[in-house]
Order: sequence, then C-alpha cells, then structure tokens
Amino acid sequence: MSSPIEINERQYPGIPSSTAIVICLDGSQKEYFEEASKLNLTPNIDSFKKNGEDLLVNSAIPSFTNPNNISIVTGRPSSVHGICGNFFYTPSTGEEVMMNDPQFLRAPTIFQKYYEQGAKIAIVTAKDKLRKLLSHGLKFNESRAICFSSEKSDQANLSENGIEDVNKWLGMEVPNVYSQGLSEFVMAAGVKILNEFNPDIMYLSTTDFIQHKYAPGDEVANTFYAMFDRYIGQLNVNNNSIIVTADHGMQPKSRSDGSPNAIFLQDILDETLGKNISKVILPITDPYVVHHGALGSFATVYLSDKSKINDAIEEINKIEDIEVVLTNKEGCAQYDLPTDRMGDIICMSSQNSTIGSAEKAHDLSKLKEPLRSHGGLHEREVPFISNKKINLNDANIKLNNYDAFYHAISGAM
Repeated sequence: MSSPIEINERQYPGIPSSTAIVICLDGSQKEYFEEASKLNLTPNIDSFKKNGEDLLVNSAIPSFTNPNNISIVTGRPSSVHGICGNFFYTPSTGEEVMMNDPQFLRAPTIFQKYYEQGAKIAIVTAKDKLRKLLSHGLKFNESRAICFSSEKSDQANLSENGIEDVNKWLGMEVPNVYSQGLSEFVMAAGVKILNEFNPDIMYLSTTDFIQHKYAPGDEVANTFYAMFDRYIGQLNVNNNSIIVTADHGMQPKSRSDGSPNAIFLQDILDETLGKNISKVILPITDPYVVHHGALGSFATVYLSDKSKINDAIEEINKIEDIEVVLTNKEGCAQYDLPTDRMGDIICMSSQNSTIGSAEKAHDLSKLKEPLRSHGGLHEREVPFISNKKINLNDANIKLNNYDAFYHAISGAM
C-alpha cells in the first residue's frame, strides 16, 4: 500500500487496490432514480442503496457543470480551484472568456496528484469543454492515462488523449451532442476501459441533455436511467468502489403557458439605473444552449460605478422571484466563490424561475419543451450513491459532491 497523498489540504489514501470509480451523472436529482426504481428499471442502483449508501449532498454554487465537475475532481470548492462558471467576465479588458482552459485552474486535480505517484488514470467526459481541465497535469506518453470526450471521440489521439481510433475500438459512432447517446458513449467506454486498461482511478462525466428536456418519471427519462443502470452493473465487479453523484439537480422553469419563466435582469437594471451602468453575467452560458437558452438561476452583476452597488441591490430586491441578493464579499464568503471572478453582486432566483440578461440577447427559438434549468440553491442538493458503506465521522456534517473521490478511493483500498 502506498503512502497517503495530500491534495489541496486533504489527506487521501494511497493508490487503491481495486478501481475507484466516480460518476458525475449530470443534472440528476433523487426523483429520477426514485421514479425509475418504481418500475424496477434500476436494480443495480437499488442494490447500492440497500447495501451501500443513499445520501443527499450539496453541490457547489453556482450549481452548474464546470464548477461542480472541477470541484469533484479537486475535492474543493470554487474558492480554491477558481472555476466558478462556464465562463467569466474581466472588467479591466471587457472580455467574456470561456473557463475551459487549464490556465484558469488554481489547484491541482486529484488525477494529477495520483498520477505523479504512479497511478493509472482514466477519464471520459461527454462534452469536450471539460476535457482539458480534467486532464491537466497528466502525461499521455507513459501508457498510464486516458482522457477523451464522446463529443470529439473521433479526434482522440495518443499524444493528447492516450488512446486512438476510439470509435472503431468501441464500435460506436460519434454521438449527436444533443442526445442520450452522448452519455451512453461515456458509460460504454468506461466499461471497456475498465476491462482492458484496469485503471486505479476512473471518472465518468455525462451530459444533462435528457434532464433538461424530461422530468423525473417521463418515459424517456426512465429509459435513460435504465440504460445507465445496466452499465453500472458492468462496472460493479472485482471489489471496485463506485460513487454516483451529480453536478446539480434540475427544476421546471416555465410559466403555465409553457414559455420560459425568466427575469431579464439587464433590461430591468438598464431601466432603473440607466444604460451602461451595470453588466449582468450568466455563468451558465456555454456553446451548448439549445436545451436551456442560457437561462439559469444564478447571475452576477458588475457595476461600472461602484457607488451604485447599493442602489442596484435595492432594485434587485424588489424583484419577487430573485431570492438571494448579496454583495461580492457576502456571496463569496457564504458560497465559497473566488472574489476576483465574481461581480459586485451575486443573485439567485426562486425554484421555478431563471435569470436572463437582456431579453434580446437570448435565442429561445430552439427550446422545444418547457424550460428546465439549474444554477441556484434549489438545484444544489444531489444524490450521493455508493456501492459500499462510507465511514462518516460526524453524521451531522452534510457531505458535498466533491467528497466523492475521497470516499471512493477509501472504499477501494
């Protein structure tokens, strides 16, 4: 057994004797599992719940994909690793930058630190936007690391991904980015990698396309969770330790007529404070907006005139469906966010509403179903399902989704 490894001020066990597997099932909340279970579609997950752990934990705020995936793989919140959205704004340059480059990481990943100790690492993610962040610090010329995405599986090569000819190897074509197939590709690849590569640590991260479109209990959603469960059964071998969690949950965000329930905050602030005084940034924004139209439940506001911060807070507090309005200092302290990558004000909306910027800035024409989205406190609680019992020293302390690798590795020793 190797010595413990310190990663971001936490002591992790040494290299495990079986494979430690963490799965981020994007956009999942407990109701998806519960509804599928009622129809006996998830026997493997049901067994985990019965014999291992079935917990609810907090995800990082904002409850978006990038901050939570990076929290999971660093074991720390955004205040430590620096990734606090899918993109961020730099007032000094006026640039809005996608936060998918390793230059924005402020902490090493668990993968990097274990790799440095000689471990074999395997990572498969649905969307390529996460791949470079997840693989930072790994070397692909030593036959000990694999990292690729479903989305760009046809572009995988030995020098950048540690694997080539993925589609031929897996016997699956590149899936449509807006499909269940993108996530199924991740799971199928995970099973094949487990059998052929035998990694010490494996991370599988899916996409929330299904969860954005279909509520728990919907036939399509049930089919997705039945598919997922079949692969779980194939991963649950050889005393492997498996933890299934999520980056965020999902809530309906539509009005009774089916239209998106959105507060266009930029329009409101332009009208009340004046033009060019405020800039509303929506960290949910990424290249994949078909299923959410860049509408989420978290926003941060920059003020060009800092003397207007209190005025802006006063105006935002008048908006019925915005539940959280905090200064940068308050919000970052309360939700473990990096102060220099958040605006002057932090806002979160109610359970069934979203925050937009200016109405004309959102293309909602591709939203074919009533909007389901995430980002705030109401999508924060996520499942934490383990195939093994977890040693919880203090039952009163609520876990976070980014405790997953600590417990998965502990269970694989």
